[in-house]
Amino acid sequence: MHIATMCRVREIQKSAIGRILRAKREGLGISQEVLAERAEVDRSYVSILERGLKSPTLETLEKICRALGTLPERVIEEARKK
Repeated sequence: MHIATMCRVREIQKSAIGRILRAKREGLGISQEVLAERAEVDRSYVSILERGLKSPTLETLEKICRALGTLPERVIEEARKK
């Protein structure tokens, strides 16, 4: 796979993970601030992830998923489908 194509795939996955996290958070009816407190991360970082600007580390994804009541594997699998 060409490097530019690989980078684009990563960008799409970042964006998909962010959309999934946002949808799960909104589905619970909680703010970014509440999610950040529950996951012990900064609120601005939640915003960055939801906008697909960065990819979370596995550790951070686990914390956020725990706070959302889901598993990281489910979020990753859903992102791969999109």
